Amino acid sequence: MTPDKNTRRQFIKKTSGLALAAYLPSLYASAYDKMNDPFPFGTERGKPLDACATGEWWNWKGDKQMSRFMQERPRDKVIAYAVYTHDRGVLKMTAQLFPLYPNEPEAVTLEMKMNGKWKKIAQEKIVYPGWSAHFRVKKWDDTAEVPYRVSLGKQATFEGTIRPDPINQDEIKIATMSCNSPRDETVEARNEYIENLKHHDPDILFFAGDQSYVHQYHTYGILLFGVQFAEIMKDRPVIMIPDDHDVGQGNFWGAGGGVADSPAGDTGGYYYPPEYVKMVERCQTWHLPDAYDPTPIKQGIGVYYTNLKIGGVDFAIVEDRKFKTGPNGTIPKMGPRPDHIVDPAYDRKAVDVPGLELLGERQIKFLHEWGQNWEGAEMKAVLSQTAFCGAVHLHGTMENRLLADLDCNGWPQTGRNNALRELRRCGATHLCGDQHLSVIVKHGIDTYRDGPMSFTNPALVNTVYGRWWWPLDEKAGGGEPINNALPWTGDYEDGLGNKITMYAYANPKPKNGKELAENRNARADGYGLVRFNKKTREITFECWPRFAAAALGDGEQFPGWPRRFPVTENDGRKVTGYLPTLKFTTENPVVQVVDEASGEILYTERVQGKEYQPRVFGEGTFTVKAGKDRPDKVVGKNVKIGKGTMEVKG
Repeated sequence: MTPDKNTRRQFIKKTSGLALAAYLPSLYASAYDKMNDPFPFGTERGKPLDACATGEWWNWKGDKQMSRFMQERPRDKVIAYAVYTHDRGVLKMTAQLFPLYPNEPEAVTLEMKMNGKWKKIAQEKIVYPGWSAHFRVKKWDDTAEVPYRVSLGKQATFEGTIRPDPINQDEIKIATMSCNSPRDETVEARNEYIENLKHHDPDILFFAGDQSYVHQYHTYGILLFGVQFAEIMKDRPVIMIPDDHDVGQGNFWGAGGGVADSPAGDTGGYYYPPEYVKMVERCQTWHLPDAYDPTPIKQGIGVYYTNLKIGGVDFAIVEDRKFKTGPNGTIPKMGPRPDHIVDPAYDRKAVDVPGLELLGERQIKFLHEWGQNWEGAEMKAVLSQTAFCGAVHLHGTMENRLLADLDCNGWPQTGRNNALRELRRCGATHLCGDQHLSVIVKHGIDTYRDGPMSFTNPALVNTVYGRWWWPLDEKAGGGEPINNALPWTGDYEDGLGNKITMYAYANPKPKNGKELAENRNARADGYGLVRFNKKTREITFECWPRFAAAALGDGEQFPGWPRRFPVTENDGRKVTGYLPTLKFTTENPVVQVVDEASGEILYTERVQGKEYQPRVFGEGTFTVKAGKDRPDKVVGKNVKIGKGTMEVKG
């Protein structure tokens, strides 16, 4: 039965009293009591939020597309999708539902198919607002392939498969995507992506942010995204992290949970109420492994930074917006907006003032400790929302040239360099989205090319804000030439003075927003695919246009891709010598080298085989540590560059 212009009270009178009584008193009934609250998110700023999925949502008369999508969903298909991860013996899953009527079930059941029969594993209440249900299954056996089913009573089901951990595969594939604009000819479908992704069959999906662009209506936005990608998400682990548009802001500097003055966000913090933010993060990130340090930030907003191991590749998942300082009021204004710099003569150091945060101390500590822990890991990568540089020149239109955009992680520069040093210490590459322009960049920290490699994926739908890599002098950069047919590659400084080496870029062909909307095949929509080969210790970046036929091979990729490189490229410091060769009694240990003069950990890495000669980057004395999964044993102190061997037992 579907309510038709009824209040909740009138609707209840028209439904079965016995059926409704079965739900009272319950969490779900109290949720429906809240649905008549004109401020479901607690403040005046929260009044308009998620109106298509709260209150008398079935009577909502807002946007026609949104109301039709939300109100006409067949009731046997109200479970839109499910996403999961499993690691360290714990399976976590989120089932996302469309809004429900008061006479519909209040809980979702999780079943697994075992020995040909469905077995009930758990039942969880639906959480309102947001209409999600969440499952945690302990003592999970990650060696088996298990069909699953989530059910809303007998009314609706959604099925998928939980994959075993692909630990025995030589190659692990991750598809990386972001920026899913609804301004597209096929609003409710992404068929080209589904077809190509099925061909690639990635082991894991990474959605780097802006799954939803519908600022005040996240439930609609995430359901739209879920319907588009449910077919590919249901059968493999999914990493999903929200970005600025997901939480309802054009840009976002989290300032540790402060309150922003406007949706522009440049004063730092969140504009919308914390309950709205928590709903967004609950729906998108609850299924990730538990947070490294779950201590909430200001306003009681949670955190989700963590790591997930898939097939021997250890992915750190970082929130690069949450702790970042806003530019408005903290640095001099040097452009039309507090976050845009247009004066080429400005002093780069003037915007890198003491006290500015990027990842924040908590996440730097996390990366520092994660980089030394190699349990179950052979290679490492860091995933976050945006890039650690400003690898963009033209913004929105080809007439809008900015020197620097402080929305990127190239600012503040000190925070950027501190983060990149942690990646370099463990040989981790960086994957991200956000920029609407796909690039491959090798970062420079102290000198060009001494930092890690990074890959920014293209926008799934690039109709909101196109960007272009277009040097003002239209000349190649410096340094050793890049083997690439693209003209503008090599060493450059971004507008913040950060050293970067451009390896590849995928510019859209249209020149402005109108042309972007009208040229689907030329606006550089697409996705990334990254291959981690544990046997050869190589990483391959692939960049595929939306309308490519992936089955035809690499010739369908954007010009400049694919790009393959050894994992050692993630540490580009100049080697000045080698310490004596280490000889181990066990295979593939973890080795750490510490500079004794500074106390700095130079690197921690898992080596191959039983012999290894540590490299160093200057004269001095060094401490060498080693262990099975962590460098927990000192094997040498006051070690200097030289020949010879050091026997390491255990």
